Amino acid sequence: MKADAIKLDGKAAGSVELNDEIFGLEPRKDILHRVVRWQRNKAMAGTHDVLGRSEVSYSTKKIYRQKGTGGARHGSRGAPIFRSGGVYKGPTPRSHAHELTKKFRKLGLKHALSAKVAAGELVIIDDINVTDTKTSALAKQVGALGWKRALIIDGAEVSADFKKAAANITTLNVLPSQGANVYDILKSDTLVLTKAGVEALEARLS
Repeated sequence: MKADAIKLDGKAAGSVELNDEIFGLEPRKDILHRVVRWQRNKAMAGTHDVLGRSEVSYSTKKIYRQKGTGGARHGSRGAPIFRSGGVYKGPTPRSHAHELTKKFRKLGLKHALSAKVAAGELVIIDDINVTDTKTSALAKQVGALGWKRALIIDGAEVSADFKKAAANITTLNVLPSQGANVYDILKSDTLVLTKAGVEALEARLS
């Protein structure tokens, strides 16, 4: 599959051959859903915690005598039945991560890239080397290209000048090829790949 490439100023920059096994698949929502769920669960902090019966601050003395009060028998004010008592089987710190094979994660990334191609939301750019590192200059170029909430994926390393210029543009997210992931790709309105990024992704996923 061939795709036209452009430069940052919008001018044509030839074309790129895209691997059909990576960019030409029929996107499957079930695969994408499983990979995104794996990503989001892995990212969860899991720091939720409540005080149990043994952790609340109360005296351990029996609150009143066992018999003769006409009420129910109780031994501790820290029981879950009382106000400010311990929580029964409440959440404790834990990891929400679950296993997903490397092979399946690769497949998910292929389907995410193919989904962007199918939706017409993939842009191939020659490179992202800039001579002017001012944010205003880059923002003007991005506005002229019509990119909204764009994810730019470069080769092994992102140009330091471009990263500096893009740092304060909230609608731009820039990643090296190794950082490419299903969630960020699907969340973006426009996926922008440099020619170096295409080569790196194809080498990674082949």
